[in-house]
Amino acid sequence: MCHVFLYPSPVHLQGKTSEDLTIEFKEIARISKKDKAELILDCVQNDGNTLREYQESRDFITTSLVRDLEHQKEELAGLDKEIEKILLSFDYKLTSMPGIGTSIASKLIAEIGDIRRFHNADKLARFAGVAPVKFSSAGKGKEQSSRQGNRQLHGLFYFLAVTMVSKPKNGIPNHPVFYDYYMRKIGEGKTKSQALVCIMRRLVNIVYGMMKNKTEYREPIREEEQ
Repeated sequence: MCHVFLYPSPVHLQGKTSEDLTIEFKEIARISKKDKAELILDCVQNDGNTLREYQESRDFITTSLVRDLEHQKEELAGLDKEIEKILLSFDYKLTSMPGIGTSIASKLIAEIGDIRRFHNADKLARFAGVAPVKFSSAGKGKEQSSRQGNRQLHGLFYFLAVTMVSKPKNGIPNHPVFYDYYMRKIGEGKTKSQALVCIMRRLVNIVYGMMKNKTEYREPIREEEQ
């Protein structure tokens, strides 16, 4: 048996078509599909009488929660606008880079601070704990990311690295240049974790250059195009 919690009761769905429901869903999530709306309407129809005891109270509680969520959504939208104003005052153009939105850009700036205190990208990489550190075992050396440094900043670069090399369901990498670089490192014998460190290090270089020179993101050239 299907259960629908998106509306207080099936009464609110009476007379609605799958097209109507899909439009409403897209106000919440852009990727909503018509087949999901059709499934919900089908479930409501097959469930028959789904009214429960104290239905009016249940409806009131549900609509109250919805209003509260809508208010929070408006508050977050207002916060984003204020953050965008602050970002403009810094004149950094980090959001021009795919994968970096207002939230990530503001966190990067907050953790890095004045970019001028880092003489080069290597200094920033060490500060973020991204600079690879060599370990030796039984005569064999391997590289791992340092566990020292700013862990919040390290986490931001890790999140960005994973985003860059991820492949959605359509099979197309989010960022082909970084994905190719990632796969090349794995082909050279590095583990996935070590390859991600390489991506993080490259991202540090890019972010450092963008902040240092206050420039927009420029797509790296793929090796076969060089």
